[in-house]
Amino acid sequence: MQDSTSSHPPRNRLDATTTDGSQKRLSPSATTRATEQSDLEMRLRRSLRQYPDFPSPGILFEDILPIFADAFLHESLIRALELRVDHEFGTGEQKPDVVVGLEARGFLFGPSLALRLGAGFVPVRKPGKLPGGVEKAAFQKEYGEDFFEIQKDGINPGQRVIIVDDIIATGLFLVSGVDFRANANALIGGSAAAAGSLVKKLGGQLLGYIFILELNFLKGRDKLDAPVHTLLSSQEEASTKT
Repeated sequence: MQDSTSSHPPRNRLDATTTDGSQKRLSPSATTRATEQSDLEMRLRRSLRQYPDFPSPGILFEDILPIFADAFLHESLIRALELRVDHEFGTGEQKPDVVVGLEARGFLFGPSLALRLGAGFVPVRKPGKLPGGVEKAAFQKEYGEDFFEIQKDGINPGQRVIIVDDIIATGLFLVSGVDFRANANALIGGSAAAAGSLVKKLGGQLLGYIFILELNFLKGRDKLDAPVHTLLSSQEEASTKT
């Protein structure tokens, strides 16, 4: 089976020689982390599987589940995410206080990442799944409007927050003959943006979004109002894929 992303370089890879595009060299420890990050991303990329025409004809489905079926790959994912967060957002007092995970695949690795970072984990869920007082935000899907909710006491004002999910284009695909590409610009990033609005409603400081995989041709990051960081990138051609 075709390697899903081996022909595409990952976005936002740690640069082994510079930190900001200048000629300033990284310290030996930073160079080591950059090399480790690169090796981890290569390992993760090789583990992805692709399924043509799933769940509907014309869609090339990117399957991340093999990562979680193997303990070594799972650990590699959490380590790669930890390195990415440290590089992008800092450590110590600068690190995130809270990791917010989107239902449902953000729950697969969000709690583990939060534990590794020494941060709390807060889920964002579909309506009716969370007890107590909640805040609600709407977003558009291919078949209409949907909602996300978060518990009102999940985030304290001023806490530093990152939002995690598996794929920046999750949930967008051809349904009942609807042309996915015609609606993609309006739909991409909607669920993540809704989660971001919930963080802000609670007074959290949204540092950015972290995704395992980005489908580049959909330009989902352009729809989000905070920095977007991904481990892997794929499918740069403009075709109907998820």
